[in-house]
Amino acid sequence: MHIKQIIIQGFKSYKDQTVIEPFSPKHNVIVGRNGSGKSNFFAAIRFVLSDAYTQMGREERGALLHEGAGAAVMSAFVEIIFDNSDDRFPTGKNEVVIRRTIGMKKDEYSLDRKNATKTDVMNLLESAGFSRSNPYYIVPQGRVTALTNMKDNERLILLKEVAGTQVYEARRTESLKIMTETNNKREKIDELLNYIQERLTELEEEKEELKDYQEKDKERRCLQYTIDHREQLAIAEELENLEERRNAGAEDTGDSEERFRQGDRELAEIQAEISELKQQIDFLNVDKKQLETERKDNSRAKAKIEIDVKNLTDGQSAAQQARSQYQSDLHSLETSIQQHEAELAQITPEYDTKLQEEATVKGELDSAEATRQRLYAKQGRNARFRNKRERDDWLRAEINNSYPQLAKVKAVRVQNAEDISELEKDITDTENAIAQLREQLEGRGSNNETMQAQIQEAKSERDRLMDERKELWREDAKLDSVLSNASNELRQAEQELSHTMDQNTSRGLAAVRRIKQQHKLEGIYGTLAELFTVRDRYRRAVEVTAGQSLFHYVVDNDDTASKVIEILQREKAGRITFMPLNRLRPNPSNVPSANDARPMMDELQYDPLYEQAFKQVFGQTVICPNLTIAGQYARSHNLNGVTLDGDRSDKKGAFTGGSIDSKQSRLEAVRNVSKWRDEYNTHKTRSVEIKKTLEKKDQEITRAVGNLQKLEQKRTQQEHSYGPLLQELRSKSNDVQNKKDTLDSKHRASTKIEANMKALTDQQNAHEAEIASEFKKALSRHEETQLENLSSTVQNLRQQYSDLSSARSELESRKAILEIELRENLRPRLDQLRAQEFDDRGPVGSRGTLQESQAELKRINARIATVESKLTELDSSLESAAARIQDLQTQHTTTKANLDEIAASIEKSQKRTEKSIRKRRILTVQASEVSARIRDLGILPHGALEKYERTKSDAVVKRLHKVNEALKKYGHVNKKAFEQYNNFTQQRETLTKRREELDNSQTSIEELIQVLDQRKDEAIERTFKQVSREFAKVFEKLVPAGRGRLVIQRKADRGVEEEEEEQVAGEDGGGGGTRKESVENYTGVGISVSFNSKHDDQQRIQQLSGGQKSLCALALVFAIQQCDPAPFYLFDEIDANLDAQYRTAVAHHLRDISSGNEGAQFICTTFRPEMLHVAQKCYGVRYEKKSSNVVVVSREEALNFVEGEKQ
Repeated sequence: MHIKQIIIQGFKSYKDQTVIEPFSPKHNVIVGRNGSGKSNFFAAIRFVLSDAYTQMGREERGALLHEGAGAAVMSAFVEIIFDNSDDRFPTGKNEVVIRRTIGMKKDEYSLDRKNATKTDVMNLLESAGFSRSNPYYIVPQGRVTALTNMKDNERLILLKEVAGTQVYEARRTESLKIMTETNNKREKIDELLNYIQERLTELEEEKEELKDYQEKDKERRCLQYTIDHREQLAIAEELENLEERRNAGAEDTGDSEERFRQGDRELAEIQAEISELKQQIDFLNVDKKQLETERKDNSRAKAKIEIDVKNLTDGQSAAQQARSQYQSDLHSLETSIQQHEAELAQITPEYDTKLQEEATVKGELDSAEATRQRLYAKQGRNARFRNKRERDDWLRAEINNSYPQLAKVKAVRVQNAEDISELEKDITDTENAIAQLREQLEGRGSNNETMQAQIQEAKSERDRLMDERKELWREDAKLDSVLSNASNELRQAEQELSHTMDQNTSRGLAAVRRIKQQHKLEGIYGTLAELFTVRDRYRRAVEVTAGQSLFHYVVDNDDTASKVIEILQREKAGRITFMPLNRLRPNPSNVPSANDARPMMDELQYDPLYEQAFKQVFGQTVICPNLTIAGQYARSHNLNGVTLDGDRSDKKGAFTGGSIDSKQSRLEAVRNVSKWRDEYNTHKTRSVEIKKTLEKKDQEITRAVGNLQKLEQKRTQQEHSYGPLLQELRSKSNDVQNKKDTLDSKHRASTKIEANMKALTDQQNAHEAEIASEFKKALSRHEETQLENLSSTVQNLRQQYSDLSSARSELESRKAILEIELRENLRPRLDQLRAQEFDDRGPVGSRGTLQESQAELKRINARIATVESKLTELDSSLESAAARIQDLQTQHTTTKANLDEIAASIEKSQKRTEKSIRKRRILTVQASEVSARIRDLGILPHGALEKYERTKSDAVVKRLHKVNEALKKYGHVNKKAFEQYNNFTQQRETLTKRREELDNSQTSIEELIQVLDQRKDEAIERTFKQVSREFAKVFEKLVPAGRGRLVIQRKADRGVEEEEEEQVAGEDGGGGGTRKESVENYTGVGISVSFNSKHDDQQRIQQLSGGQKSLCALALVFAIQQCDPAPFYLFDEIDANLDAQYRTAVAHHLRDISSGNEGAQFICTTFRPEMLHVAQKCYGVRYEKKSSNVVVVSREEALNFVEGEKQ
């Protein structure tokens, strides 16, 4: 173990926090100028580890704080960190941190960063080897000098301190003090024994006179006892008679009270049933009113529907005639349309064939004429040109000119083809749309029926929801009435409960309930009265026992109680006593196991969670059959006893009883409030649920009505959508016809375009063929023949074309007539007839069809029948309820009269009981007085009661008077002589035993003092031998050429031989041949040394030089340390007065100790270089800006500093 690190802040010259780098576990040397803070560094260590800074005043603590410019230092601390890897400190940690903090008003220790006492720290240091009796592990400046100048007797005192004789001295002093106290006590006991002996002699003389007096006094007490005993018997007999009459009256009163309570309960039940029946009548009247209103509404709706049905029935016959005419017209028109369509279907293929043949012939005709025209042109052209070249140039120019025309014709053909394709697509789409429209028109009847079914279903759903809402309205109206009644009952019950307590408590209870709801506090359980149930038989006893505690609020812990109390104070909302379960500590009860004492806790039913609260109030109470037994248990078991009537015997002796008004029951009031509060909360919750359900039902009805309106609107739109559909159908039909006409014209144009293209192409081919032929003035033979043939062919084709055109024109005219007839006449008429059919099926006004009206009428009749049935049941229920109320009121009157008679009887009985109680109280007082007189008589002689048992009371009184007269002669007699004689005798025996004990104690103490003296002498002799031996070894090591020893000095009557023998014993360390002597003969310890030879005469320390004295003092310090080694040593400039050779020797000695097997750590300060040469680590102390600091320096830097200081 060694010091690892030191941290200083605010201590003396160390203002800022100074963290010194870890020390070497061996030899460390600190250098620094004077005034830099070296000594303050050692003072800081002593501040933590030694007793040098204890019991300091304010000024002394302030002197340890840093003083300088800047902010004042209010506190300082020094922290030492020990390396505990060898577990020398029994903490189980590798490091131990000890800190001491000091301020103007504080002085604190901490151990491993935790607060600790100074005793804890010092005990820990001693466990690690820091001995208080040997404080030489810290050698501050001046200690060596003090040892050098120390006298022989002072060295003896030092040796005793090292030997630990202070413990023996303290125990010896304590033993002497006890022995002195024992002697003082013996002297006092002797004085008391002398006084007692004198007093016993006096009392012997008074005893004879006292005997005569006692004989007379015995007779007096016997007579007085006879009189008092007879009076006591008479009083007891009278009390017994009163108790019998009281018990009989109590039984009668109990029976009357029981009958009164029974009648009261019957009245309450009757009143409750009457209230319930009245409430039921109110509910029935509300239902009746609603049903009558519903019946009126249904009757009005029925009359309106009946009118609609009649109107619809009257219009039914006219509609049938119109429908017959409609069917006839529709059949005729459909037949005509079929005929026209059949004829058109027959003509159309023939027309298409003729049209195709006409186009073919026309193409052949055009081709033949074009060929003939080219031949004619060629025949005329050949005469225009002189040679082939001119002809070919002209032909090529014509071919080139024909290309743009041909391209233009082709573009027109492409555009015409696109127009034809688009028209065909439009015609197809429009025809599909027309087909869909016709399907809609044809399927409109079935759609209308489906829509009508959906509307009917929507109406049924709406009616069902409205009926459910009416039922909810009825229930809500009933609940409003129930809530109003429950609220009134709750208010009345709370008023009755508030009359049983003070106003502040009543306000506080209401406020606590409100606070619990507002702040959602779960730990508030309720008042004590609300948390248990008890049978009616024990209710009065429980109320008397609890008193106002019934209204104490039980909570989970004191935090909850504090929160609520703060809110109550802030809001000024009353006062409440709280019972926090975590703070309740009920006293254990001594409840007897007997038939006449039942623990009240056994009669209560409650949640085990609240058991502590009930034990606190009821745990010390038993239920007894009468007040006498209750009083006995109160005295014998320290319990509170209570009877079923509420009479109470307190364990402190008080009795409480009398009449109690059974109607003013706190528990019953609490139960009543709880019942009505629960009922109100239940109905309130149900009312909220119904209102929420009504809101949802209103939303459902709104959705159902909206859905019905949407369906009716959709039906209306469907019924009125025929006109637009028909108009759209006509429009699309006309559009299709126009597009077909346009398509026909496009087809004809396409034929012409193809012909033109063929003509241009043929002309180009003819020109190219002509260019390839020879140049001739006339046509070739083949061409002439071709020209002739073409003339006849053209004529034939023209005839064919004329015939085909005529036939096609006839077919086209007939086809156009048929199409126009169908499009313009027949089909529009068919659509109109079908529209007339749907109008016949449509609604009459806005009241619906006959079928709907009849179904609605049927539903209304069913509802009216249901309402009538309910009204009949309500009338019957109202009559039954009214009759029952009449019977109950009669029963109420009879019961009330009986209760009045019972109450009068109870009142008379209570008056008799009160009179009996007053008389009993007087007799009880008299009995107590008589008992007190009997007790004052003391112990009576044997046979005192039998002696005057048969003597009359008058004779006893006369005899007592005579005895009292005779006793007047003994007024001066010491009546306590016997008692005093016995007391003094006992005291004498006790004091004699006590004196013997003190004598034995003194002997033991004397023996202990002898043992302590012997052990102290042995410790001093043993320590001297060890120190002397170690001193010789250390001195020989420091001065190899010399020799040193310690010499014990004795008183003058000792001889030289004995001294020499003691010296030899000191040197050799043996004690076997040395005669034991008391250390009281020792006068001092001297030092005898020789520096030059081991055989020369030795010199006393007083004869040495200063440096030699210092070396001897250091040798003594090292010897003491070897006898009681410490884990580390602090030396402050111990080599200051040594010569160079001795400084070197001391340095090497420190090095050897620190490097040994059980090496110790050394922290030294010096101004000499010798210690620096053997140091493991060097530190420098600097003083800058009025603050000290410690830093690590190299050995060279330290040596330079020392050399500089020498210069």
